[in-house]
Amino acid sequence: MTATLLRGARWAALAGLCIAYSVLSHFAAADTHPDRLDAAVAIAPLLALACLLAWRSPQRPWMLLLCLAGCAALYGLSGWLVQHYNWVFLLQHVGFQALLGLTFGRSLRAGQVPMVSRFAAIVHGGHLSPALARYTRQVTWAWTLYFAAITSVSLLLFWLAPVAVWSVFANLLNLPLLVLMFAAEYIARLCLLAPSDRAGPLEAIRAYRQASSGTVPPAS
Repeated sequence: MTATLLRGARWAALAGLCIAYSVLSHFAAADTHPDRLDAAVAIAPLLALACLLAWRSPQRPWMLLLCLAGCAALYGLSGWLVQHYNWVFLLQHVGFQALLGLTFGRSLRAGQVPMVSRFAAIVHGGHLSPALARYTRQVTWAWTLYFAAITSVSLLLFWLAPVAVWSVFANLLNLPLLVLMFAAEYIARLCLLAPSDRAGPLEAIRAYRQASSGTVPPAS
């Protein structure tokens, strides 16, 4: 029970952090008088990722020193960053969405296992019924098109609309749209699949974590 509560607390903290950063990013991107704080908000995820990779590196001291040197260089370029920090926001949003779309799309090639089929294989012990295999392939297509659409709309809004409008879409609506996509897929699963082929949200989360660690049974 304690372990379950701790896991729930971690997921709640992660969700709260994501929401807080989304709101903070919107105010930073929409700021009509940008400053170094706005630029710092834009590059914070990149710095956090770099520090995490450095901490996990076998050459931790040297990599952490390299991160420190990079932070110093960014501070020296702070004037340029303040002028162009919205491009950092754009590249982060579009790059992440496009990378996910490419990952899902590449798994649809001939001879590859669709991404959602890999997750389903974890939940169902590596065996997929013909109906589930067909469904998971279709859902992989749906996610590929979703990420492609988000990428395209983000680029169009950044090019054609005020930055504040783009920021509402990229920062404030990003998580709600993702949740809506998950909800729509879950409803479709309940309507189209037999009870034995369905999986709940917790099973899907565990499948994603196992897939990220590389322990995925082959789908059959």
